[in-house]
Amino acid sequence: MFIDILVAEIGSTTTLINAFSGIETAHPRFIGQGQAPTSVLEGDVRIGLNAAIDDLAHRLKVEKIEYGRMFATSSAAGGLRMCVHGLVYDMTVKAAQAAALGAGAIIKLATAGKLSEYDIADVKAINPNLILLAGGTDYGERETAVYNAKALVDSGLKMPVIYAGNIQNRRIIEDIFSHSEIPFYITENVYPKLDLLNIEPARKIIHKVFEEHIVKAAGMEHIREMVSGNIIPTPGAVMEATQLLYNDIGDLAVIDIGGATTDVHSVTAGSDEIAVLMTTPEPFAKRTVEGDLGLYINAGNLIYMLGKAELENELNIDMDAVIKDYKPIPETPEQFKLTERLCLAAGLTAIERHAGALRYIYTPRGRQTIAEGKDLSKLKYLVGTGGALTRLPNREKIMRTIADCNASNVMLYPKPGRLQLLYDNDYIFASLGVLSKAYPKAALSLLRQSIGMESKEN
Repeated sequence: MFIDILVAEIGSTTTLINAFSGIETAHPRFIGQGQAPTSVLEGDVRIGLNAAIDDLAHRLKVEKIEYGRMFATSSAAGGLRMCVHGLVYDMTVKAAQAAALGAGAIIKLATAGKLSEYDIADVKAINPNLILLAGGTDYGERETAVYNAKALVDSGLKMPVIYAGNIQNRRIIEDIFSHSEIPFYITENVYPKLDLLNIEPARKIIHKVFEEHIVKAAGMEHIREMVSGNIIPTPGAVMEATQLLYNDIGDLAVIDIGGATTDVHSVTAGSDEIAVLMTTPEPFAKRTVEGDLGLYINAGNLIYMLGKAELENELNIDMDAVIKDYKPIPETPEQFKLTERLCLAAGLTAIERHAGALRYIYTPRGRQTIAEGKDLSKLKYLVGTGGALTRLPNREKIMRTIADCNASNVMLYPKPGRLQLLYDNDYIFASLGVLSKAYPKAALSLLRQSIGMESKEN
């Protein structure tokens, strides 16, 4: 069987293969999905990719699959690990963090000001895939970014560095890195003016650098023998899909409650009324990743947060017995009960952390209202993706509770009953995010099919 496009999602434990046909026609179709254990730790990613393709063939009841092009997303081997360094934490550092998170990175270290010898030691211990160096508004402070560039070069580090700081420093910083073995890239300032974010150029070049260097990672060296299309971080691919869908249907948030983390992606400008109350700028497209909220690896955190005894009474289950045999994919009624309750807690907590809120401050002129964080008040849709929110039996109840969590109206989030719920029923958001790099029209059509806004062609 010949298939136009395969998209691989290479996870830390599982590799998925999604198959698509008719990509260059008016009626693209999702054909099916195969999966197999990820083989990066075995030293060759191709083992898992070929096994996932064989599984797809088995599910489609064909002997063999041939394909035209393959694209890929990857979160294997710890995903895209980044360190970001800037001048002022609430300004250039936060802007750099927003760019890195939006690109799908896991931020392992963020520093403000001049890098100390201890900061450099921390970077070496982390051994990130990529460093993002920011600092200074355009035509503003120059010394810190130059100092940090020299410190990175003198440290002996070899990983790629992207500079996204004061435009006046470009020539000198480029000259500093030209005398090193560090791969170096320049993009636009992530914080060019006070209270102005400019993170999209940095987000795009992070994807470019990831794609150039991921093929050198252990176990991934032969990936280009199978993958001819783009390769980007899996969370970054979800953001690509979210932005593509925003251009079609309007303000939305996408939530993915996984085994290790819970990610929220939102694309919205917010309201004019809240904008005048904001104290700091927020990215138009924002991603947050909650590393303590996961349904399997971090299930213990959620159980501790909710209370083991309280869960036992609420769910009427033997918690010790359920935890002893707890699986990444629930199998028994008791495991489903616990997973769904943890899923709800993770979703509510992640949305609360992602959304901004109204605050009251007291000044000589009396109490004033300010807004802090991302304004989600104009969201129209909440989209569930990932295994839990696309496969759990009670996903509708979970999602409705998450959508209606702003009863107090303190959060910068829609009031109960306002959000329309959508689901990535085919579980292909990440695949379509990377596919949109080359085939945006087809990716959008497939997105609409997966969320039930466009009929599927037979």
